[in-house]
Order: sequence, then C-alpha cells, then structure tokens
Amino acid sequence: MQTIVDKYFAYLQAGRNASPHTVRTYRAALLGNALRGREKGFFQYLLMKKIAALSDVNKQTLRDYMAWLMQIGVAKTSIANKISAIRSFYRFLQREEIIRENPLERVTSPKLDHRLPKFLTTEEITRLLNAPDISKPVGKRDRALLELLYASGLRVSEITGLNLTGVDVDNREIRVVGKGQKERIVLMGQPAADALLDYLNNGRTQLAGSKKTEAVFITSLGQRIIDRRVQKILNHYAKSVGIGKRVYPHILRHTFATHMLDGGADLRVVQELLGHASLQTTQIYTHVSKSQAKKVYLAAHPLARAGSNS
Repeated sequence: MQTIVDKYFAYLQAGRNASPHTVRTYRAALLGNALRGREKGFFQYLLMKKIAALSDVNKQTLRDYMAWLMQIGVAKTSIANKISAIRSFYRFLQREEIIRENPLERVTSPKLDHRLPKFLTTEEITRLLNAPDISKPVGKRDRALLELLYASGLRVSEITGLNLTGVDVDNREIRVVGKGQKERIVLMGQPAADALLDYLNNGRTQLAGSKKTEAVFITSLGQRIIDRRVQKILNHYAKSVGIGKRVYPHILRHTFATHMLDGGADLRVVQELLGHASLQTTQIYTHVSKSQAKKVYLAAHPLARAGSNS
C-alpha cells in the first residue's frame, strides 16, 4: 500500500505537474492529518471500517464515506475536494492496472452551495494597504506584499513562490507559474510598483542579511515566506485597522477581480490575469459586480426606490 501511495504522489508531481499545494491537499484527503482535529482521511476511514484492500472499495464505500463526513460536520466543499483526490487516485490505480474497475465511475460529489465570493470595499482595501509601518524593513515588505496581492490578483502560492527573476518593475510586469505549472504574465499598477521597488531597494537587503535567496518575499531570517505567514500578516493588519470581516489572501484576489469588473474591465482580460482555465470560473465575479451595480442603481436613480412617485 505504501509503495503504491508513494508512486502516486511521485506521479502527481512529475507526471501531472501538480502544484505543491495540490499535492498537500490530496495527501491530506487520502492519508488524513492527525495534527488537525479528528482523523478524516480516506485511508483512515478504510482502516476504521476494516477494509484492507483497495480493490474491496466499491460505490457504497464511497457513499458511506461521504455520509460519514457530513455526519461529523465536514463542509461540502471539503468533501468535494476529498472525492476529487480519491477519484484522481483511483484513476491512477486503473491506469497502472492495479484495479480493473473504478468504483468512483458513477459516484457524484455533493452538490455545492454557490456562494458569491466575498471582497473588500475600496475604503477597506485602502485602509489595509496603508496599515504597514514603512519606516521599517518588515513594514516595507508587508506594504509591497499587500499592494501586489491586490494589484495583480495573484494566488498566495504564486506570490510566495515569486522569484526576483520574475519581477520587471520598470514595465510593471510579473512572470508567475500558476496551477498546472502554467506560466503567465500579470500586471501591477504604479502604487504596487513603487512599494515593491522600495522594498527591494531598502527593505529586502536588510531582511536577507548574508543569506542568498531568489525569493522576492522573505522573513526576517532571510527565508522564503510561506502561505501561512501571509495569512497571519493579513489577520494582523485587518484587525489593526478595524476591518470587521475575515480577511485572507484569496479575498484580495476576489477583490481584485470584482473591482476590475466594476471598473469596466473585459471579462476575458480578467480571466487571463487571474490565470483561469475556464471563463465560467471568472463569470462568478460578474454576479458580484451586478450586485454592486444594483446597490448603486437603487441609491442613485430617483425612481428606483420603493415608495417613489410614478
């Protein structure tokens, strides 16, 4: 079993060019994470049910697993992610001829509730961007980090993986490697370029000290910053300026897309900048934009409010 699992994760990385984030997510879905609450991994469930062989798993096993996850309060999105990981694993088993039939062939993931993505208002994002103390190296780093997240719509994994060779401040362009190891060029505005240049010239050198690294964003110990650290930075500054909602890296990506569309940007341009493979993924932001337009319309049009004279 261990040999098969190791071979699968090697295949994900080498054969599928899966990102480190995807590998971590799939590993947790299959093997579980004993350090974070109750064990919910698929293999942990099989062990609990005394199912010893992968070939003994059938459709009912998967349905029972999903029902069990719902029963213990796992969110539908997390269940869907786990099923995606199991589906990928069993396709690999079938490809390697370890099993003959795929038990997930006709198993569907739970229907997800379509929620509109949350985003920050212009006033909230302005307060957040101005929160870091740019008289200090860490403050310069944090200002550049926040400015770039909002200006470019980068995923947190893309910004933590960013190298110096991918940054062109003069042309205000950044070359990033996104999902599926796909490379794309994203843009940044002048405020983000100025903040990034200030950090690179006056903050990063002090943080790096004698250490050599290609990473753009580094810790006070000169090491590449990780995703969890970015989350902590956002939490700190959001609380410091009194933003009364949960602020996380992806909300800045949502905010970027929403503000771009509210400003009249073409949907396909936003799709390209976000690195979405499908236009349908980007279209959810048009619903947010329409909802914002409705608020503006109701506030501005003299006959749009209830009780107006006809």
